Amino acid sequence: MSIFEYEKNEVFGSVESVDTATVVVRIVNDEKLKELKVNNLVVLRSTKVGQHLIGLVTKIMRKSGLEPIDEDAPEEGYIIENVVRITLIGTHMDKFGTKDNVFRRTLETVPELNAECFVLKGEKLTNFMRAISQLSMNTENPLSLGRYTLDEEAEAWIDGNKFFQRHAIVVGSTGSGKSWTIARILEQVSKLKSANSIVFDIHGEYQPITGEGFHHLKVAGPNDTFQDNIIFLPYWLLTYEEMISMMLDRSDNNAPNQAMVFSNEVISAKRNKLEELGKQKILDNFTIDSPVPYNLDIVVDRFNLLDREMITGSSGRDKQGPFHGKLTRFIQRLVAKRDDKRLNFLFNREESLMSYDLMEDLCRKLMWSSSLNDMKGIKIIDFSEVPSDILPLIIGLVARVIFSVQQWVDKDKRHPIAIFCDEAHLYIPAKTEHSIDEAGLKNFERIAKEGRKYGVSLIVISQRPAEVSRTVLSQSCNFVAMRLTNAEDQSVIKRLLPDSLGDFAELLPILDIGEAVVIGDASLLPSRIRISVPTMKPSSATVDFWDEWSKTETQDGISKAVESLRKQSKH
Repeated sequence: MSIFEYEKNEVFGSVESVDTATVVVRIVNDEKLKELKVNNLVVLRSTKVGQHLIGLVTKIMRKSGLEPIDEDAPEEGYIIENVVRITLIGTHMDKFGTKDNVFRRTLETVPELNAECFVLKGEKLTNFMRAISQLSMNTENPLSLGRYTLDEEAEAWIDGNKFFQRHAIVVGSTGSGKSWTIARILEQVSKLKSANSIVFDIHGEYQPITGEGFHHLKVAGPNDTFQDNIIFLPYWLLTYEEMISMMLDRSDNNAPNQAMVFSNEVISAKRNKLEELGKQKILDNFTIDSPVPYNLDIVVDRFNLLDREMITGSSGRDKQGPFHGKLTRFIQRLVAKRDDKRLNFLFNREESLMSYDLMEDLCRKLMWSSSLNDMKGIKIIDFSEVPSDILPLIIGLVARVIFSVQQWVDKDKRHPIAIFCDEAHLYIPAKTEHSIDEAGLKNFERIAKEGRKYGVSLIVISQRPAEVSRTVLSQSCNFVAMRLTNAEDQSVIKRLLPDSLGDFAELLPILDIGEAVVIGDASLLPSRIRISVPTMKPSSATVDFWDEWSKTETQDGISKAVESLRKQSKH
């Protein structure tokens, strides 16, 4: 039996014109007009028995003009007509195959002229929303975001497969509830038996999210030593382009010579290491970008020799070598980076960091699922002590390592992994000003384009979508958009949404805290959803300035902060 059984007096209007997916409906009377609001759902009778078309109100208009009021009247007068523009978004079927009450995002028919239209509200709206949710609930492990704003009796379920398969964007101004939304999703992911996700935590705000299913890691700070939860990312994991972006000043006249010598010396150092380890098969095929350990101190020593080299000329007298004095500035930058305590995670001289097996151990930490990692499939990585000037490079390095290894895993053993990119505008920028930014960005753009084929998903989280790479945003098929007050940010999201749903984006500046517009492959119906409060909340709460200023006493934390700044650590 259909959930849409309407009485004649419930008709609010009839179809006046039809154009592909847009319908104009003439309102019967002013009383019926009061029932309608923009973004309300409506039902239109279909030409097929057992089917109803579902539409979204995008515009309510009042038209007037000079027309005869009555056929017998000698004079003309004003006639007022109320019309509504509706965008068709799908078809509800009483029965589809063996299933009852099925909604599909297809339009097999369009309504006839004068077809009756009804407002979707009350019990019918609840039943419809439940029918929508049931499709996602019928999957083995459905993903719940909260409850529909239109009908808070109905829980908002989305398709977890499609949400992660086709990348997702979670955006919203500061304080709109992005972190809560992510925490809500992570809580449900953590309960899956073979969950596998990584969270790039830039400010340490996900630290309070603990318990079974979660594993906290931290990129080593200046004073960190080797522990299970501390990650070191030795320099030899960097590709040639990544290393050059950090070390080379391209404005230097000698930059081409410096880059060439660096390339030659790194290849030589890697070859020596492989020969020492007896890795003949690797020797036959390795490149400068192969993740093979090499000793940077030896490379620096070779640079110093070449920079001071004197050779015998044709006259028998000594003369300066081909690179004499041309490598000085490169050496200075290289040594400065190597000795920078803030880069302990890159240039630590611990012997174990030169182990050939280190990359395998690192990838297990990053990529093992719950079933392999003591039921801790969600790895939250704290990048808070990574210097901001090289943050894009280092996060890009981690993403590249994950994606590269995933590519080489046998297809039958490949296990999907999702990467949650918090504060994405900091390292997936729309505009790159430095080569370091560009080197990191390339890795994310490649994942956005090719990740689906290899089971790598991106969840891009940002308060400034206008500052996030358009390439990455355009490859995402799911949008969870919370309140956005900046006109430029709103414009970016509007352009990403389908043309037929453009008016839905008008809600962005007026959404409540914790409320989101959810559109995309994972959500059958473009929906306004109130996100449920997560059990474990991130430490991203807004500071109550006025209340704090009203207290009679405060604590002095300046002395400790200054010392922490000097030693680059809070511990």
